[in-house]
Amino acid sequence: MTAFYLFVRILFFLLAFLVFYTYVGYGVVAWVLVWFRSHRKKAITDTVDKLPHVTLIVPAYNELAYLPGKLQNCIDQDYPLDHLHLLFVAEGSDDGSEEYLTKMMRSMPNLSLISGSQRLGKVAAMNQAMRQVATPITIFTDANTQLNREAVSRLVERFEVASVGAVTGEKRIRVHGSEAAAGSGEGLYWRYESFLKRLDAKLHTIVGAAGELFAIRTSLYEPVEPDTLLDDFMISLRIAGRGYRVEYAPDAYALERPSHSMGEEMKRKVRIATGGFQAIQRLSHLLNVFKYGWLTFQYVSHRVLRWAVTPFCLPVLIALNIMLLTEPYMTGKSSSDSNFWPLMLLLQFIFYLTAYIGYTLENRQTRWKLTFVPFYFVFMNWCVLLGFARFCHGNVSGMWEKSKRAA
Repeated sequence: MTAFYLFVRILFFLLAFLVFYTYVGYGVVAWVLVWFRSHRKKAITDTVDKLPHVTLIVPAYNELAYLPGKLQNCIDQDYPLDHLHLLFVAEGSDDGSEEYLTKMMRSMPNLSLISGSQRLGKVAAMNQAMRQVATPITIFTDANTQLNREAVSRLVERFEVASVGAVTGEKRIRVHGSEAAAGSGEGLYWRYESFLKRLDAKLHTIVGAAGELFAIRTSLYEPVEPDTLLDDFMISLRIAGRGYRVEYAPDAYALERPSHSMGEEMKRKVRIATGGFQAIQRLSHLLNVFKYGWLTFQYVSHRVLRWAVTPFCLPVLIALNIMLLTEPYMTGKSSSDSNFWPLMLLLQFIFYLTAYIGYTLENRQTRWKLTFVPFYFVFMNWCVLLGFARFCHGNVSGMWEKSKRAA
């Protein structure tokens, strides 16, 4: 075995380990660490009002179809209405959203509206909205989601712990039994994400809030750069970087329909991936494990590897595997593991073939997880590579890009 092929072997196993660790290993390691740390000290509680005033901010650019249901959903919360303030941001809408909300303000004294003909983008609108918030807690939620009745109360409860600076709810995908792979894969992905978030919260902190439903201490909000793509991620990680915990409240959830098609899901995933690279660049200071400790460990394991490392490992693994198959022909010697590498290449081929079959079935009525799980895995990583190309070309905008959801 030459030094070159030894290096190729080591690199192959290292990259394979990184892929395994990113999607499976971190969950196992986090579970073990949580088990060992399950008897940590009791959290210190605040002495704040048990029912503080809360502002619910709802970006509503061209969301007229969802507004009646969203307003009713807000009213139906079990939180006292005289403590719940609704602030809808509909700037730039041209579908009648502003007119509808203006009319509803006459009968809803706790409803406010930020409007205007100029479309500034979601982040700029949120920065503007936060300047008007006077309540100690602010909750962000999307117009096209439905919250469970106890959502606001359960988010607010978590702020009784003094170290908590933000709380994220759970995103749930409503998938019908006959949905295509777009919905099936998305729903499965978010169930796995919810499992990891539970572990993250018990270990130290959540690394990234769900934009569909998350809350912050208003005093901790820092204006976000207008071209930011993942505002929820940036807001929550900057709060965590200041020493506060981002708590997880799975009993407060936002229901959302899956993407209308794989094309719409791809558009959304590529934008998220582009925002991920943008966030890694702007949050590079969080990579200092000597300063941020557990936060850095979780941030790298749960986010950085998934966005900036693993997708690039997958094609390299195939190339390395093929190189190792050529060793007997290049060196004239047969190694003890020469039968191992054809098997590895065959397994990779079968996996990607299964993913391709899932791709061909994407719009058919199927619940065959044997195909849509590999397909969604490959699909997500392909979107990351497309997002990286988009980021490198500077194709970044903070303007809202609505993805069409299933009816």
